[in-house]
Parts: sequence; C-alpha cells; structure tokens
Amino acid sequence: MATTQTTALVTQEMQTYYDKKLLSRMISNFVHMQWGQKRPIPKRGGNTINFRKFASLTAATTPLTEGTTPAGNSITVTALTASPSQYGDFVQVSDVLDLEAIDPVLDEMATVLGEQASDTLDQVTRDILVAGTSVQYANGKASRVTVAAGDNLTVLEIRKAVRTMKRAKAKPVEGGDYVAIVEPGATFDLQGDTAWINANQYAGSKAIFNGEIGRIYGVRFVESPNAKKFVGAGAAGIDVYATIILGAEAYGIVDVAGSGAVQNIIKPMGSAGSADPLDQRATTGWKALFTAVILQQGAILRIEHAAS
Repeated sequence: MATTQTTALVTQEMQTYYDKKLLSRMISNFVHMQWGQKRPIPKRGGNTINFRKFASLTAATTPLTEGTTPAGNSITVTALTASPSQYGDFVQVSDVLDLEAIDPVLDEMATVLGEQASDTLDQVTRDILVAGTSVQYANGKASRVTVAAGDNLTVLEIRKAVRTMKRAKAKPVEGGDYVAIVEPGATFDLQGDTAWINANQYAGSKAIFNGEIGRIYGVRFVESPNAKKFVGAGAAGIDVYATIILGAEAYGIVDVAGSGAVQNIIKPMGSAGSADPLDQRATTGWKALFTAVILQQGAILRIEHAAS
C-alpha cells in the first residue's frame, strides 16, 4: 500500500505564513509636554534662553502720612535660563535585508523611531518636572524613603495638593482646574472614590486633554505609564510614584529654530558616496534639540506615594 504523503513527512514544503499586517507596539501615552510654554530660540540666537519674572509687591497696608512722601518700594526680577540638548538615534539597514525581508523594514523603522523620539522627549520633560522643589509625601510621611506600602494616592492627598497650589497663588491650567499626571496604579486607587468623575461625563463641556481620564475636586487627571516611578526608593524597597500637579505657566519647552519638532532623516542606499561604494547601506533616524525648564516652582507640586 502506498504511503500517503502528509505535511508531517514533507516538512520542506511547509512555510510559516507571515501576516502582512504588523502588530502594533505597546507604547506609552506621551503627555508631559502638553502644557509647556513653547519658547524657541531663533536660529543663530545662541544656545541659552533667559526667562524673567517680576516678583509681586506686598500689599501697602500702612496708611500714608498726610503731606509726607512714602519711602517707596523696589522691584525684584528673577531670571531663569535653559539650554537645549540634542537627542537622536538611527537604524542602519542593508540592501539585502531591504530586498529580501517580508516586511517593509525601512518604513516600519521610521515609525518605530518616531515613537522612540516622542518617548525620549516625554521622559526628558518628565524628569525635569519631577525635580521641582514643592513636594508632598502621602499619608504625612516625611521623605521618599519613608513612603510605605499602603501610602497610596487618595482624594485627601489631592485636596491637600489643591490647597497648597491655591495658597501659592498658582493659577489653574484651564477652566478653573489644575492638571495631574498620574500612573495607572494611582488611577486605580482614585477611581474607587465616589467623588471621581469620568472624562466622558463632562467631555461635551470641556476640551479633553490627550490622555485625560477623569476629574476630582478641581483637578483633571491625565494618565501615562511614563509617569515617574522611583524604583525601590521607598520603605522596605517599594517603588515610589510621583503624581505631578500643574498650574498655568508652570514650565517652558525650549528648542532652537523649531528643532524641537523631531526631524526624520533618511539616507538612501549609496548616499554616503565613497563610504558606501557598493550602495549596501541605508539609514533612517531622527534628531531634536530640546529641553524643558520649570518656570514657577509654586505652580508645580509633586505628590510621592505608593500605588496598588
């Protein structure tokens, strides 16, 4: 009796089918640059920008003496400077890979690098924001190292933060609300409170920010897995999370001649001239000249806490 030829016997004829639609990548919601005051340095204008702020004068509550000129007052000007740094990366692809790969490698790499660029600038901005001097530790703790498991972000902590912002005379970002950037674990802890309002319940009356998920006690919450986490920095080595509360004009975004808008740079095969004499290599990459700077310490508050 003849042997039936099956796929198990003729394995050389069997190929793996590759779905032509590539899987989407799991990427963070890039939100930290949304509320920065954009201040570009003009081309050939140097690499440092100077922000200036006039200090408020205290109320003149002492009555004037009739016929006597008062002593007068003095103004105080605070200067803040920021210097952009250049960031970037690239991927090199061979001619053979470009010819034989079943996926459009160069096209896909451009998308991957674009995501990397956004992630980079988001994290650069975040790390500058969490270095602010105004900080509140959850559950009355005195420092980051004493934040323990269970010292989660609560509505009470949000109310305390709003009180601090108002006492510092920080103006709301928009529509009478401050903005908070939170990590998903912190969101989970807050959403169980009856005071929480989901963004879809007020979306018609307010312009919704990228990543916005809800509101509570005058604070609108924007969620991002990129929210700062101090790994192992708390009591017993727990991770400590930083929720950033922002007021208006809290920080600035600085680039040079618009270079903060990421430049996508593609060098085709052979563009290197004699450095690539056989047209064997192509590259795709990006670069940006960028920084962020805190402009008003009183308009940015960091709550450090544990999370579920």
